[in-house]
Order: sequence, then structure tokens, then C-alpha cells
Amino acid sequence: MAELENTPLLKPRREVVFVDNSDALANCVAELATQDGAFALDAERASGFKYSQRAYLIQISRRNSKLYLIDPVAISADGDIAAFSALAELLAKDTWILHAATQDLGCLAELGLKPTSLFDTELGSRLNGLERVGLGAVVEHYLHLQLAKEHSAVDWSKRPLDAAWLDYAALDVDVMHEVMDGVRTDLEAGDKAAWAAEEFEALLGFTPKGPKPDRWRSTTGLHDVKDQRGLAVARELWQAREDLGRKLDVSPGRLIPDVSISHVAKTLPRSRPILAADKSFHGRASRNYLDTWWEAVSRGLETNDLPPLRVPATGIPNHRNWPNKFPKAAARLSLARTGLTELAEQLKLPVENLISPEPVRQVCWIERDDVDHDVLIQELIGLGVRNWQAAFAAPILIAAIQRADEELTRQAPEHTEP
Repeated sequence: MAELENTPLLKPRREVVFVDNSDALANCVAELATQDGAFALDAERASGFKYSQRAYLIQISRRNSKLYLIDPVAISADGDIAAFSALAELLAKDTWILHAATQDLGCLAELGLKPTSLFDTELGSRLNGLERVGLGAVVEHYLHLQLAKEHSAVDWSKRPLDAAWLDYAALDVDVMHEVMDGVRTDLEAGDKAAWAAEEFEALLGFTPKGPKPDRWRSTTGLHDVKDQRGLAVARELWQAREDLGRKLDVSPGRLIPDVSISHVAKTLPRSRPILAADKSFHGRASRNYLDTWWEAVSRGLETNDLPPLRVPATGIPNHRNWPNKFPKAAARLSLARTGLTELAEQLKLPVENLISPEPVRQVCWIERDDVDHDVLIQELIGLGVRNWQAAFAAPILIAAIQRADEELTRQAPEHTEP
């Protein structure tokens, strides 16, 4: 059978209503309340442009409703959740349809908008075994429509918003109900609907991860800095950039790039004029805020609080070091990965959706005299593994643990009496 060609979808197929004040929001809520069924939602942030992760546009529709584009900043510049309380109350009454829900749940929660039930079309597509799960690819797969995606990385904090951007934003919720129908049909046909329901239920408790300690150590190029004084300068410059970015609500990398921080950490300029004359220290704010940067460099040069060259490891050792240092654990992990990969192929889903890598490493790290199926199930669930995942993964992990011990025992050299 010949494949169907994808038809470009350039304009929304339903009426689009732009909502940028409290009265318009009240009308939006009232009109949506007259409709039935799930809410298709999407949110646009200004990642890469702004420091905050707030929503600069929220798109909502029900199956037969108009497409509402809500400007939350125009309605409440400071993001007061009281301004969105009526919308939050309405949205809590039915399922949310989101694509890659974890990308939007955080910024929506900042406005008091939280789901009581949801359907993630991206996660459902993963469980269905689709190779490409971006919204455009999923729409092509299920609807044979081609969405324009050229505005996916624009600065959504810009006002007024370009008309073409608004069309792009509206399209996402225009197609979402039909996409959900297709994903759900495949989940049911593959006996995966119960798995998806458990995954979606778990997403209701999602909260964005907090910042990692010592985030400054992830600065690009910092691996070339081999002394503590240079690391201290990098830490102070990174923190000064972070503070200024937060104050100005500008993405820190747009002030000075990572490479500028790493360069200064390696060269350690001894005066403000030297820093000012260094052409390798660049960026949009490199000269306008030179005093800020020099004060940070000075703190790094003078502090007695020198960071260690390496952060002491916490938790289990890095699994990349297991083959040489912990061969038993490495053998268990290798066999477990092989078995889980084979099972994932049989189930037609990515292995990371069968079970994420970290709990597998945690289980394989432990030395055990024996392994009980029910005990291992509870151990996996305690590590955040879903019930359906644990049921599939436990037999594979038990077999890997037992087989690894048996193989290592056979490979051990025999000792004979002299």
C-alpha cells in the first residue's frame, strides 16, 4: 500500500481568539465551560532569551471549541495566580492533553494551573514504538498533516507577537485531540493502555528538578582549568552572571558565554584594564557590566575558600568504572542491559521507557546472596519504577544477577594444593 502524502497545515482550522486582558480571559473561561471533553494545552516559554521559565503564551482548546491563545504576562505582569483562578478551576474538571508534558507542567503550575488527569501524546507515542516523537512527526504519523515548525525557537517574550507566530502556536492545540485519538487507538491495540495510564498518573506528581549543586562546574571549557584558584575565579564569575541574569531576566549565556568564563579562569587577569583589553572575554554584557565581572574575578583571586579540583563522589560509583574496579557489578549490569534491550524490542518500545537506566544500575550494584522476586519488585518501585515496568524488568534483572554470579564462578581460576 502506498504511503499517504502529508498535507501542509499552514493555518489553524478553527477560529483563533487572542486573550490579553482579564475580561477576555473571563469570556474564554465561560465559553470553554460550555464545551465538553478534554483540554488540549500547550505553553510557550522564552528559553535561551529569558532567565525565568515562565509561560509567555498558553494555548487551550476543547474538541469543538475555538482556539484560545492566552497572554499571561499581559493579564498579570507578576504572574499572580489569583488572576488565573477561574481558569484553573475549569481546567481541573477534565483531562489535559499535552505533548511532552514535563516541558510545560512547571510553567503552568507557576500560574496555579495543575491537572487532575492528563494524556501525554509524546509519551504515548513512545510506548507505541514510534521512532520520532516530536509533535510534528507524530502529527504526520497519525494525521498525515505537516506542521510548520520554523518558529519553535523564537523569543516568545517579544511584544507584540508576530501573527505568523500565533498561527504556529494555535496549530499545536488545533490537532491535539485527533492526535490523542490515534495514540490511544494504538495503545489499546497493543495492549499498552494500562501502561500509559500508569505513566500519565505518575506525571501528575511531576515537579521540575531543582538545581544541581556546583552547577558552575558544568561551564563549557572548564575541564581545562587544572588549579583551584582558576576554579574559584570561574565559580565567582559564573555566580555573578547568574545573579545578573536573574536580576535582568536574561538568559545568563546571553550576557557572557561559558567560553569567556573558562578563558578568564585559565588566564587569571590581575587588573581591570587587563580584563577590559582581553578580546577573548566577550559577550553582549562583557563591557557594559565590566565592574560586575571584575569584582567577581577579584573575589576569586583573593578568596581562601578554594573549591576542590574534583567533587567527592556520592552514591554508587560511576558505572563506566565498574569493568575494571567492580567486575561482578559490571557483569550483572551488562547482562541486565542485554536482556532489557531484547525485551524492549519484543514489546516495541524504547528501552528507556521500559525502565530508566538509574534504577537498573542501583539494583545491579548491590551484592546479594539471594534475590527474591517480590522483594526486588518493591525495591524497584521504591526507586521510582512503575508497577508495569517492575513486573517486566524484575525477571530480567533476577536472571542477570544469577547468571553473572554463575559465569564469574566458572571463570575463576581453580586453586590446587601444592
